[in-house]
Amino acid sequence: MSTYRAIEVTGARQFATVERTVRDPLPGEVRLRVHTCGVCHTDVVAVQGMRADPSQPIVPGHEVVGTIDAVGEGVTTWHVGQRVGVGFLGGHCGVCQSCRRGDFVSCTDQPLTGTSIDGGYAEIAYARASGLVRIPEQLGNVDAAPLLCAGLTTFNALRLITARPGSLVAVQGVGGLGHLGLQYANRLGYRVAAIARGTEKAELARQLGAHVYIDSTTEDPGAALQKLGGAAAIVATAASGASMSALVPGLASRGTMIVVGAAPDPITVSTSELIFGPRTITGSLTGSSIENEDNLDFSVERDIRPMVETLPLDQAPAAYDRMMSGQARFRIVLEVG
Repeated sequence: MSTYRAIEVTGARQFATVERTVRDPLPGEVRLRVHTCGVCHTDVVAVQGMRADPSQPIVPGHEVVGTIDAVGEGVTTWHVGQRVGVGFLGGHCGVCQSCRRGDFVSCTDQPLTGTSIDGGYAEIAYARASGLVRIPEQLGNVDAAPLLCAGLTTFNALRLITARPGSLVAVQGVGGLGHLGLQYANRLGYRVAAIARGTEKAELARQLGAHVYIDSTTEDPGAALQKLGGAAAIVATAASGASMSALVPGLASRGTMIVVGAAPDPITVSTSELIFGPRTITGSLTGSSIENEDNLDFSVERDIRPMVETLPLDQAPAAYDRMMSGQARFRIVLEVG
């Protein structure tokens, strides 16, 4: 195999199917034959030309599952034939100040898969060895892909919670992130409230693990949470700062809202809402490669799986459009090979 097929983007939304030359992996790097790649909302950065230099082509995709077919110099703990995953954070450097303090997520020299380096909308991908994630045998390629980003994002957000099991935890949104967040929150032993617009997803939310469903179009979600005793934590997944703002009054004393949905508009909150609680608003950014392995192991053990639609690689532009339209239920995965 001397060339491979890739879907790259130049500028804004200028997709092209190209043939690229297969190269040897660099030192500290591995080469993957891609099996599947999830289509995530964060792909918007690459596809819409929101990078530093959008004139340079980039291959999107950061929920990559593949098999190692070559390893670079210095790679000693990974081997050819091993099935692995790569998430949004493409591998910490190990030498910056953040890494030296063990904060690998905040590494200042870390590639962002599918954004600053080529990702998984391709038959071949390359990745730093420090960014690789072992895939459990019990997890198929299609299910594993969304768990590498959407799964890890919600799993790690919930791990920030210090509340006891049985406490009320709310998940805002029953979509690509939220439908996984409900499952994780339930399996972690919390009393789970799902918050979404309308009643269309009420039954599904209960099937996914919600004990209570709040329709934000018919009642104030903050007041509804207070009627339930107040939420120890809220995981906010919707891409809307305004909708997140309405949730803050629903937090219990010393409750925390953890923001994982990237929104174009700001969250607004009064100082009294924070002080007379007190309450906290924080954010959470995916996680490290070893935390991703924890996430996958937990998902296998507690039978947590994404709801997925699949499309072939050559339909990547259509898959991206469907994801952005909100029509996907709830993740789209490209089947590559």
